[in-house]
Amino acid sequence: MYIEKVLVVNDEPGVRKSLEEMVRQHRRSVLSVETRTAAEAALSKDVFDLVFLSSHLSDGEGKDVLKYLNDLPAVTIKPLVVIVSGFNSVPSAVEAIKAGAFDYILKPFSLQEIEGVLKKAEAYRQLKEVNQFFSVHKDADTELLGDSDAIRNIRELIRKVAPTAATVLITGENGTGKEVVAREIFRKSRLIDKPFLAVNCAAIAENLMESEFFGHEKGAFTNASARRPGRFELADGGVLFLDEIAEIPTHLQPKLLRVLQEKSFERVGGTRTVNVNVRLIAATNRNLQKLMKEGKFREDLYYRLNVFPIHIPPLRERKTDIIPMAEIFLERCMKKYDAKLKGFSDDAKQLLTEHRWPGNVRELQNTVERAVLLSNGAPYITPAVLNISTASDVTLRSEDLKNPEVVSTVSLDYVEKQHILRILKVTRGNCTRAAKLLNITTRTLYNKLKAYRKTVREFKHINMEE
Repeated sequence: MYIEKVLVVNDEPGVRKSLEEMVRQHRRSVLSVETRTAAEAALSKDVFDLVFLSSHLSDGEGKDVLKYLNDLPAVTIKPLVVIVSGFNSVPSAVEAIKAGAFDYILKPFSLQEIEGVLKKAEAYRQLKEVNQFFSVHKDADTELLGDSDAIRNIRELIRKVAPTAATVLITGENGTGKEVVAREIFRKSRLIDKPFLAVNCAAIAENLMESEFFGHEKGAFTNASARRPGRFELADGGVLFLDEIAEIPTHLQPKLLRVLQEKSFERVGGTRTVNVNVRLIAATNRNLQKLMKEGKFREDLYYRLNVFPIHIPPLRERKTDIIPMAEIFLERCMKKYDAKLKGFSDDAKQLLTEHRWPGNVRELQNTVERAVLLSNGAPYITPAVLNISTASDVTLRSEDLKNPEVVSTVSLDYVEKQHILRILKVTRGNCTRAAKLLNITTRTLYNKLKAYRKTVREFKHINMEE
């Protein structure tokens, strides 16, 4: 985190001027005052990143200014305080450290010492901000599970790209584990001791996205009561993962492109250029090439992101991963809930394999956890507690019907069932009318509904125009 504004509080003209000049040589904005009263007045009017504070002042002690800062509201952004002390005042400097000061330096000091303090303060501020970010953003599971050919290929791609600085674009349906792949890249990179920040672009309101990415200055907009760093600044030196990047509005895409190309930006409401060194990993569940043709995604940004593409196939296309992953999730859930189960019954395994998993790995994990909670002491997980349907019970989408591999698996029973349910939607649950249209008896219709685990009530209020 860049130290921009520095306040020097010292009643010795020579020391004050020396500190001011050294700070300015490092291209920081600096304000100098002589007294405790002037210091508190400056701190009440403006936001400072760092304060060089004398341990003794003509109208008080450095610890008095520290107390003033400590008593400010918790929401106030407070500067780091470095105590400036003489050799004969080391005990008071140590006391100030205990009272909340960041560090102390002894007179006389050198330009190199001031440079060291600035770098140390920047590293500390970044660590603090990142820790605050993670306190409300829990890490996802970082283990890439599965042993299918597709997953093995993804692991090999990760092995190749992780040590580089290349931008990675991860594609795949919701729930396939795009963030897991991003974290695997991070864990195998040279940046493992640096920040990793994950941002879901779809979860940020459009009018707040620029501020979330690039930060803002005090007064940039309503309620901007203090300068705030954005995600790019927080991730400086590390990795920033932008999930659902297709959701970034077109007016913000040029600024994102500039960060990727020039590694610099300005905060909202600011004029100073902030330089960052961030490795970007992006992900999306949408077709960016289609969005490009529609004018919703910049072509130059797409090619800047798509340096090293990784695609994660949906779970239904790698069926050999389903049972091994389900067993891993089962083991974890048994530990979590102290449950005693021997595993999945054969029928349950068959059901797990046949299900299409529209929610992919996330759905599988949630299904297993729910089944453990519903098992009620039974020795095995059975189809009854899985509460999922087979492929033949899932209504095919229009795009599925264009896939020969999918159509070839459709049975006559499936076609019959879908036709009966469609007629019931048309008649809005009127079984007498539906039976006449189907040319069957109402008793036969009721028996089929029972086999489908459907009730007439489900069709009563269906709007056929939806």
